[in-house]
Amino acid sequence: MAKRSPLKYFKTNPKIIRLAVMLYVRFPLSLRNVEDLLHEHGVIPSKFRGV
Repeated sequence: MAKRSPLKYFKTNPKIIRLAVMLYVRFPLSLRNVEDLLHEHGVIPSKFRGV
């Protein structure tokens, strides 16, 4: 059986998702701080939670 990616339902690049999670877990940052850091690197985080 092939291993499924837990990120396959997201349209965002998996590297960006991993970076955001790593920043949030590794450093004492709020979600807003993580959004600001991603925005500084050219990633526009969205609060939209589409189905």
